[in-house]
Amino acid sequence: MKSPDVPKALVIGGSLGGLFAATALRAIGWHVDIFERSPAAMDSRGGGIVLQADVLQHFRYAGIDHANALGVRSHDRLYLDRAGTVVHKEPMPQTQTSWNTLYNALFSAFPAEHYHRGKTLVDLIENEQRVTAIFEDGSRVEGDLLIGADGAGSTVRSLVLPGTGYSYSGYVVWRGLVDEHRLPDFAQAQIYEDFVFQQDPESLMLEYMVPGLNGSVNPGERRFNWLWYLKAAQGPELDAVLTDKNGHRLSHSVPPGALAVEQDAYIRERGEQHANPAFRELIRQTKDIFVQAILDLNVPRMVFGRVLLTGDAAFVPRPHTAGSTAKAARNALALAQAIEDIGDIDKALLAWQRLQLAEGKRMGDWGVSMGNRIMGIS
Repeated sequence: MKSPDVPKALVIGGSLGGLFAATALRAIGWHVDIFERSPAAMDSRGGGIVLQADVLQHFRYAGIDHANALGVRSHDRLYLDRAGTVVHKEPMPQTQTSWNTLYNALFSAFPAEHYHRGKTLVDLIENEQRVTAIFEDGSRVEGDLLIGADGAGSTVRSLVLPGTGYSYSGYVVWRGLVDEHRLPDFAQAQIYEDFVFQQDPESLMLEYMVPGLNGSVNPGERRFNWLWYLKAAQGPELDAVLTDKNGHRLSHSVPPGALAVEQDAYIRERGEQHANPAFRELIRQTKDIFVQAILDLNVPRMVFGRVLLTGDAAFVPRPHTAGSTAKAARNALALAQAIEDIGDIDKALLAWQRLQLAEGKRMGDWGVSMGNRIMGIS
């Protein structure tokens, strides 16, 4: 049972952003419940992630132990032309992880009985210093704080900032993961443990290695993660990309295993024509290609009384910043630290908002500038 003097947070969204917020608040003694709309266990839909210091700092703050290394170290940055010739090489060590590696570590550190699946938020009520969440199944839960960590399509945001949503950038990213042992030797020799790019007009391909599905970073048990940014005009072209194999037009991404046959054939054929030999082999060996629209989102506020927005529910930076996951971790850690340092929740939220708004806008603007330059968008 929760002690009456222990503050309670309701976190809407059970992916990385929600788990970051929940574990950070638990570290300062809060009672936290997570409500995730999906009724099933989450999968590795996010693919690869560049591991930033903010994530490691959050893990230390929240006391999250991880038995294995969280990522795979890359050594050099390579730029290849379409023939596979190295046109530029520079040492730039960094570590890459994966969505499922981080999710499993965070999820394991959070009490299972407080992670509620199949809970779709439909409304919320604020009354003085309390918030009540109302769910589709008719249930209601009350807390001292409600955190919207439910991503770019945030229900919480639609309730506190109606009419504020994301905009489409003009391009998408095709993605895939290939088990290390499946890639032929000639391709491995070209891209092994390096961060590799192929830049063409209005197109960018890249790849790096990430842990295996089980989190292993042992050689032979890891995966190659690849991405390919390509334009798709808003309207019929984008609609076709985001329509899954069952004929449903999805909001902004088609997950692994759901890509329409025609779209799968399109990107594989394009790979045969335009990708360098190693990247071409990556596409050939990918069982389930998936695709995401590149979105832009900026909010004017993040705090609404005792309701707040965090992670991609507030700002969606373009992937070129490699900062979306780090931003969610930083939002969560800064929130817990502000509450602990200031004491008064309402004053802490306003102090937290000032810094996070400025950082979110800076990252968003940087991502737009970089992405438009890469893709030749004026």
